[in-house]
Amino acid sequence: MKKNALMFILVAGLLAVAAVAYVLRPPAEASAPIEAVPLSIETETPIETAEVVESEPEPTAVESLDTTAEQPQTTTSGNLVYAISQQDSEVRFKIDELLRNIPTTAVGVSNQIAGEIAIDFDNPANSQVGQITINARTLETDNRNRNRMIQNEILDTADFEFITFTPTSITGLPPVITHGESVTLQITGDLTIRSITVPVTFDVTASVDTNGQLAGSAIATVLRSDYDLVIPSVPSVADVSDEVIIEFDFVANSK
Repeated sequence: MKKNALMFILVAGLLAVAAVAYVLRPPAEASAPIEAVPLSIETETPIETAEVVESEPEPTAVESLDTTAEQPQTTTSGNLVYAISQQDSEVRFKIDELLRNIPTTAVGVSNQIAGEIAIDFDNPANSQVGQITINARTLETDNRNRNRMIQNEILDTADFEFITFTPTSITGLPPVITHGESVTLQITGDLTIRSITVPVTFDVTASVDTNGQLAGSAIATVLRSDYDLVIPSVPSVADVSDEVIIEFDFVANSK
């Protein structure tokens, strides 16, 4: 009887060791540099009209001084497409947990994010945001074992390499977009993690600087339970929050 109990304990111990080794195995690497899904922009060809130039009196010496070069450009016309700059952008997730009985916020980051944004400066309401893609295999925290657990078990990145956000609506766009002025808006879309898609709304603050570069940040809160993201049982980790904060700092350059 004692031999059977000892054998059971030994087998259980070996299985536990094997399970931990499987969870903490080296995760799959990114298959290729991430690329944006191109936006399809419909543009109308403007009708050209003849310009009537009326003669004007000769300017005085003071009037003839050209001061336009000294004035910063405050608006842009037309429809411009911006591509997210990976080297200048970062996506993060934050989740609270008890790590060895110490309240901790685990933060995972990656710059492997791609997407395109089209701004219609003549009619901002027609602006678009294309699919945003994140390579989940590149998300890293400050702990290697946590990284492997996230990628191998929680997100299963070997089978689901990418997380995608496909916008479906934008609210809060102003009637005029002025360089250097921040705009606060909401972007709602479908966030897909593994094979599960849930509608999510991001609160976004963005601006176009005087050089024409687009920059901003976005934030949303999602639930692990909505995506069936189960935390493996680990003795040192307890009370992992169901809420996950997703943050995105981005810089995009015109194409």
